[in-house]
Amino acid sequence: MTIWQAIILAIVEGITEFLPVSSTGHMIIASSVMGISHLDFTKMFTVNIQFGAILSVVVLYWKRFFQSTDFYFKLFVAFLPAAVLGFLLNDIIDAMLENVVVVAISLLVGGIILIFIDRIANDETREREITYFDALKIGFFQCIAMIPGVSRSASTIIGGMLQGLSRKQAAEFSFFLAVPTMAAAGGYKLLKTYDTIQASDIQTLLIGNVIAFVVAMLAIKFFINFLTKYGFKVFGYYRIILGIILLALLASGYKLDIV
Repeated sequence: MTIWQAIILAIVEGITEFLPVSSTGHMIIASSVMGISHLDFTKMFTVNIQFGAILSVVVLYWKRFFQSTDFYFKLFVAFLPAAVLGFLLNDIIDAMLENVVVVAISLLVGGIILIFIDRIANDETREREITYFDALKIGFFQCIAMIPGVSRSASTIIGGMLQGLSRKQAAEFSFFLAVPTMAAAGGYKLLKTYDTIQASDIQTLLIGNVIAFVVAMLAIKFFINFLTKYGFKVFGYYRIILGIILLALLASGYKLDIV
């Protein structure tokens, strides 16, 4: 992997991690197009740079993130379902990460859902206290995002809205939940692969994390403002178009480099 390829992947991660478009799906597509998806370092890099992305949440929301113990317990409750299922289904998830067809279908189906999800919550939805049961149910929605292309952000935001939360409140809780979830996933992957990291790789990882951090901060600010004003439809149409393009390419015999 070259520095420029690392920069491109980090930009893709920063933009898509907190948008309801599936960062995993876009990373698979981007690395495949660049012909580096088969590299073990690429797979480790795409998980590792999530540390930069989640740091952006802590920095942007630091006053709200470092608050009551009750808040952390609720995050832990929401985190538990994905932690347990992620550990038990790790091999199955890794296999799905290499399947572009799964990504394409998930993008398409998820896009259709996003087009209609705005009917569940509107601008008049009032913010309220998130209960432990709310947190647990949102945590189970997060598990759906183990399917590549589903989008962790979309699944958790939709899960929050189905509990009666406003768009903004559901989105912000989704951002907070990303911190323990992505930190655990990244830490687990790093623990399994740290002995394969070469000294020359450290610079690439640092650059990737810094870029993912900066881009993610900008993406979060944009997303909150856009979501509050316009809802999910634009993201839904984007996912549908991208999913159709991928399926058309695969149907025409185009080979995406995923092995």
